Amino acid sequence: MPPPADSSLDYRRTHNLLLISRLLSQKDAASPFTLILDTLSQSAKPLLFEYIARARAAKINVIYVSFETFTIPDGITTVIHTHGKSVAELQTAIAAAVKKAPDSRALLILDALNTLSSSKPKSLAPFLSSLLAPTTTLVGVYHTDVPLCLPAEASADAYPDSAPDPLTLLKYFCTTLIKVHSIKHVLARKAARDRAEREPVFGIDEGIEGILVGFGSNAPEGMVLEMEYRRKSGRGVEEWFYLPLQEAEAKRLGSSTLPGGVVEKTILLEDHPEWRVSEQVRGMDMESDGEEEPTSTFELGLTERQRKARDEVVLPYFDAQKPGGIGGGGAILFTPDREIDDFDEEEDEI
Repeated sequence: MPPPADSSLDYRRTHNLLLISRLLSQKDAASPFTLILDTLSQSAKPLLFEYIARARAAKINVIYVSFETFTIPDGITTVIHTHGKSVAELQTAIAAAVKKAPDSRALLILDALNTLSSSKPKSLAPFLSSLLAPTTTLVGVYHTDVPLCLPAEASADAYPDSAPDPLTLLKYFCTTLIKVHSIKHVLARKAARDRAEREPVFGIDEGIEGILVGFGSNAPEGMVLEMEYRRKSGRGVEEWFYLPLQEAEAKRLGSSTLPGGVVEKTILLEDHPEWRVSEQVRGMDMESDGEEEPTSTFELGLTERQRKARDEVVLPYFDAQKPGGIGGGGAILFTPDREIDDFDEEEDEI
């Protein structure tokens, strides 16, 4: 007998909230390599700040590899700038930073993997493999709105045409994939789906010249996380979360106390108040659609006697099922009424 729906939802909520809490807090080496995909509509920076804040609370060393960041966030143990360094020099610098850390646990953040994907695509997989360690959690960001510019075919760093593109390789290589979305855009698309309307598009997807970022992008109150976690068994866990970024927003939504006394402010997206309101409105619309009947001054229903008489009517196409009905030649079936007596014999002779 399957469990009740409420208990199944509670189990999924508790299990997935524990999972996202472990991922963000880097507990038990839950995910050796987490890939974050962001866009202009929603940057991954707030999520990186959340990683750093939780690492500081757990006294985990944070090594920040900067490809594009000018203002380094607070709480960083070691900063490594990549400008002017080769891949081998970068590997050496990262290895030295990991060894110098007083604690063996380390959070390694790569703020933009687009640079390596465009300049050194053949070295991308070996480079990331060299950074993985049992005590190191690797978090990398890839900007999906940035065009990929591979090296020229005649250069030494030319990428084979038969090889998968770097983003596909990163998705295959990572153990956790997180796509970040704007909460306002997600709620707007949800409202359009509930009304059976076309989902709105924002930013570059609008296809309007000069528009790069749409209204509602990078909302300060929170962001949506679309997570795909891959277990060692091969089974995946997919879930949508809402991460409040402001303290007032976190207080408004409340936190959850998970097994083990873990307090988590992240919630399931379906538990967001505005998402629930949308679901209630949709449910009311469906109920009203089911109850509505056409109004008329005539009685549109059938009585039991009328229904029985309708079922006893033999329709003409049943004659086609008799022998000779199909393929037996054309025929006109005519049954004259008794009252018909206006036949003209002269017309018959013509």
